[in-house]
Amino acid sequence: MRNNAENYGWQNADAPCSCSFVAPQIIRLLKRLEVMSVVDVGCGNGALCGILQKSGFRVIGVEYDKKGCELAREANPDVPFYNLGVYDSPTPITDAEGGYFDCVVSTEVVEHLYSPQCLPVFAGQLLIPGGYLIISTPFHGYLKNLAVSLLNHWDSHHTALWEGGHIKFWSRKTLTALLKQSGFRVVGFYGVGRIPFLWKSMILVAQKVQP
Repeated sequence: MRNNAENYGWQNADAPCSCSFVAPQIIRLLKRLEVMSVVDVGCGNGALCGILQKSGFRVIGVEYDKKGCELAREANPDVPFYNLGVYDSPTPITDAEGGYFDCVVSTEVVEHLYSPQCLPVFAGQLLIPGGYLIISTPFHGYLKNLAVSLLNHWDSHHTALWEGGHIKFWSRKTLTALLKQSGFRVVGFYGVGRIPFLWKSMILVAQKVQP
Protein backbone atom coordinates (compact mmCIF):
# COMPACT_ATOMS: atom_id res chain seq x y z
CA MET A 1 0.00 0.00 0.00
CA ARG A 2 1.33 3.42 -0.97
CA ASN A 3 1.27 6.16 1.63
CA ASN A 4 2.08 9.26 -0.37
CA ALA A 5 0.39 11.99 -2.41
CA GLU A 6 -0.36 11.04 -5.99
CA ASN A 7 -0.08 14.57 -7.39
CA TYR A 8 2.56 17.06 -6.28
CA GLY A 9 1.16 19.80 -8.49
CA TRP A 10 3.72 20.30 -11.26
CA GLN A 11 2.40 22.70 -13.92
CA ASN A 12 5.45 23.47 -16.07
CA ALA A 13 9.16 22.74 -16.52
CA ASP A 14 10.40 25.90 -14.77
CA ALA A 15 13.08 25.29 -12.15
CA PRO A 16 11.77 25.51 -8.55
CA CYS A 17 13.17 28.37 -6.48
CA SER A 18 15.36 25.98 -4.44
CA CYS A 19 17.27 25.09 -7.61
CA SER A 20 18.93 28.52 -7.63
CA PHE A 21 20.88 27.86 -4.42
CA VAL A 22 20.98 24.04 -4.32
CA ALA A 23 22.07 23.22 -7.89
CA PRO A 24 25.38 25.19 -7.91
CA GLN A 25 26.56 23.42 -4.74
CA ILE A 26 25.47 20.03 -6.08
CA ILE A 27 27.52 20.58 -9.24
CA ARG A 28 30.60 21.63 -7.23
CA LEU A 29 30.31 18.50 -5.11
CA LEU A 30 29.85 16.16 -8.06
CA LYS A 31 32.94 17.59 -9.73
CA ARG A 32 34.96 17.37 -6.52
CA LEU A 33 33.94 13.74 -6.06
CA GLU A 34 34.78 13.03 -9.73
CA VAL A 35 31.33 11.60 -10.35
CA MET A 36 30.36 10.66 -13.90
CA SER A 37 26.90 9.02 -13.61
CA VAL A 38 24.05 10.44 -11.52
CA VAL A 39 20.52 9.38 -10.67
CA ASP A 40 18.24 12.21 -9.54
CA VAL A 41 15.65 10.58 -7.25
CA GLY A 42 12.50 12.64 -6.91
CA CYS A 43 13.54 14.74 -9.89
CA GLY A 44 10.19 16.53 -10.15
CA ASN A 45 9.85 18.30 -13.49
CA GLY A 46 13.44 17.41 -14.47
CA ALA A 47 14.92 20.90 -14.04
CA LEU A 48 17.99 19.70 -12.12
CA CYS A 49 18.49 16.80 -14.54
CA GLY A 50 18.69 19.28 -17.39
CA ILE A 51 21.24 21.38 -15.51
CA LEU A 52 23.37 18.35 -14.68
CA GLN A 53 23.30 17.05 -18.25
CA LYS A 54 24.44 20.44 -19.56
CA SER A 55 27.27 20.31 -17.01
CA GLY A 56 28.56 17.09 -18.58
CA PHE A 57 27.14 14.37 -16.34
CA ARG A 58 25.34 11.21 -17.44
CA VAL A 59 21.94 11.66 -15.77
CA ILE A 60 18.92 9.45 -15.07
CA GLY A 61 15.74 10.93 -13.59
CA VAL A 62 13.31 9.14 -11.25
CA GLU A 63 9.95 10.71 -10.38
CA TYR A 64 6.77 9.24 -8.87
CA ASP A 65 4.46 12.07 -9.96
CA LYS A 66 3.21 11.24 -13.48
CA LYS A 67 2.72 14.86 -14.53
CA GLY A 68 6.20 15.78 -13.31
CA CYS A 69 7.66 12.86 -15.27
CA GLU A 70 5.81 13.94 -18.44
CA LEU A 71 7.09 17.52 -18.12
CA ALA A 72 10.63 16.25 -17.48
CA ARG A 73 10.59 14.11 -20.63
CA GLU A 74 9.25 16.94 -22.76
CA ALA A 75 11.88 19.41 -21.52
CA ASN A 76 14.81 16.96 -21.57
CA PRO A 77 14.33 14.47 -24.43
CA ASP A 78 17.90 13.14 -24.16
CA VAL A 79 17.57 12.18 -20.47
CA PRO A 80 15.95 8.85 -19.48
CA PHE A 81 13.17 9.29 -16.91
CA TYR A 82 11.48 6.57 -14.88
CA ASN A 83 8.02 6.98 -13.34
CA LEU A 84 8.92 5.32 -10.04
CA GLY A 85 9.01 6.23 -6.36
CA VAL A 86 11.27 5.26 -3.48
CA TYR A 87 8.69 2.69 -2.37
CA ASP A 88 9.22 0.81 -5.64
CA SER A 89 12.01 -1.52 -6.71
CA PRO A 90 14.85 0.19 -8.64
CA THR A 91 15.44 -2.99 -10.68
CA PRO A 92 13.78 -1.56 -13.85
CA ILE A 93 16.42 1.19 -13.82
CA THR A 94 19.48 -1.00 -13.33
CA ASP A 95 18.18 -3.52 -15.87
CA ALA A 96 17.47 -0.90 -18.54
CA GLU A 97 20.60 1.18 -17.94
CA GLY A 98 22.98 -1.75 -17.73
CA GLY A 99 24.41 -1.33 -14.27
CA TYR A 100 24.87 0.90 -11.27
CA PHE A 101 25.79 4.54 -10.71
CA ASP A 102 28.45 6.70 -9.06
CA CYS A 103 26.01 8.95 -7.24
CA VAL A 104 22.37 9.43 -6.31
CA VAL A 105 21.14 12.99 -5.80
CA SER A 106 17.86 13.79 -4.07
CA THR A 107 17.02 17.46 -3.59
CA GLU A 108 14.15 18.72 -1.41
CA VAL A 109 12.46 15.31 -1.36
CA VAL A 110 13.03 13.57 1.98
CA GLU A 111 10.86 16.10 3.85
CA HIS A 112 7.85 14.93 1.78
CA LEU A 113 8.09 11.21 2.62
CA TYR A 114 5.99 9.34 5.17
CA SER A 115 8.64 6.61 5.26
CA PRO A 116 11.90 8.50 4.67
CA GLN A 117 14.09 5.46 5.33
CA CYS A 118 12.93 4.17 1.93
CA LEU A 119 14.94 6.88 0.16
CA PRO A 120 18.47 5.84 1.25
CA VAL A 121 17.52 2.16 0.85
CA PHE A 122 16.35 2.83 -2.73
CA ALA A 123 19.49 4.88 -3.41
CA GLY A 124 21.78 2.20 -2.00
CA GLN A 125 20.40 -0.33 -4.47
CA LEU A 126 21.35 1.96 -7.37
CA LEU A 127 24.91 2.73 -6.26
CA ILE A 128 28.24 1.14 -6.99
CA PRO A 129 30.26 0.07 -3.91
CA GLY A 130 31.53 3.26 -2.30
CA GLY A 131 29.10 5.38 -4.30
CA TYR A 132 27.70 8.65 -2.98
CA LEU A 133 24.28 9.87 -1.90
CA ILE A 134 23.77 13.65 -1.84
CA ILE A 135 20.59 14.85 -0.13
CA SER A 136 19.27 18.37 0.33
CA THR A 137 16.37 19.34 2.56
CA PRO A 138 15.21 22.51 4.34
CA PHE A 139 17.55 23.27 7.23
CA HIS A 140 16.30 23.31 10.81
CA GLY A 141 18.58 24.32 13.65
CA TYR A 142 18.25 26.19 16.94
CA LEU A 143 18.84 29.73 15.62
CA LYS A 144 16.59 29.29 12.59
CA ASN A 145 13.82 27.73 14.65
CA LEU A 146 14.12 30.60 17.14
CA ALA A 147 13.91 33.16 14.34
CA VAL A 148 10.81 31.46 12.90
CA SER A 149 9.22 31.56 16.36
CA LEU A 150 10.08 35.22 17.01
CA LEU A 151 8.66 36.21 13.63
CA ASN A 152 5.53 34.11 14.25
CA HIS A 153 5.97 32.19 11.00
CA TRP A 154 5.26 28.66 12.21
CA ASP A 155 1.77 28.51 10.68
CA SER A 156 3.14 29.18 7.22
CA HIS A 157 6.34 27.20 7.79
CA HIS A 158 4.49 24.09 8.99
CA THR A 159 1.37 24.56 6.90
CA ALA A 160 -0.91 21.53 6.75
CA LEU A 161 -2.76 22.91 3.72
CA TRP A 162 -0.23 21.93 1.04
CA GLU A 163 -1.20 18.58 -0.51
CA GLY A 164 2.03 16.61 -0.84
CA GLY A 165 3.88 19.20 1.24
CA HIS A 166 6.48 18.94 3.99
CA ILE A 167 5.68 16.36 6.65
CA LYS A 168 9.17 15.74 8.11
CA PHE A 169 11.43 18.52 9.41
CA TRP A 170 15.09 17.59 9.54
CA SER A 171 18.12 18.74 11.49
CA ARG A 172 21.69 17.81 10.65
CA LYS A 173 21.61 15.31 13.53
CA THR A 174 18.41 13.52 12.53
CA LEU A 175 19.26 13.29 8.84
CA THR A 176 22.72 11.97 9.70
CA ALA A 177 21.10 9.32 11.89
CA LEU A 178 18.76 8.29 9.05
CA LEU A 179 21.66 7.84 6.65
CA LYS A 180 23.79 5.90 9.15
CA GLN A 181 20.89 3.54 9.86
CA SER A 182 20.64 2.85 6.13
CA GLY A 183 24.26 1.87 5.51
CA PHE A 184 25.85 5.23 4.69
CA ARG A 185 28.69 7.22 6.23
CA VAL A 186 28.20 11.00 6.19
CA VAL A 187 31.30 12.70 4.78
CA GLY A 188 30.13 16.28 4.23
CA PHE A 189 27.68 18.96 5.37
CA TYR A 190 26.90 22.25 3.62
CA GLY A 191 24.41 25.02 4.30
CA VAL A 192 22.99 26.81 1.26
CA GLY A 193 20.83 29.87 0.76
CA ARG A 194 20.79 32.80 3.18
CA ILE A 195 23.38 33.53 5.90
CA PRO A 196 25.08 30.83 8.03
CA PHE A 197 22.83 29.05 10.56
CA LEU A 198 19.75 30.64 8.97
CA TRP A 199 20.30 28.60 5.80
CA LYS A 200 17.32 27.81 3.62
CA SER A 201 18.54 24.26 3.03
CA MET A 202 21.31 21.89 4.02
CA ILE A 203 23.15 19.35 1.89
CA LEU A 204 24.58 16.14 3.31
CA VAL A 205 27.02 13.98 1.38
CA ALA A 206 27.11 10.30 2.38
CA GLN A 207 29.12 7.38 1.07
CA LYS A 208 27.77 3.85 0.78
CA VAL A 209 29.54 1.70 3.35
CA GLN A 210 31.29 -1.35 1.96
CA PRO A 211 29.64 -4.59 3.22
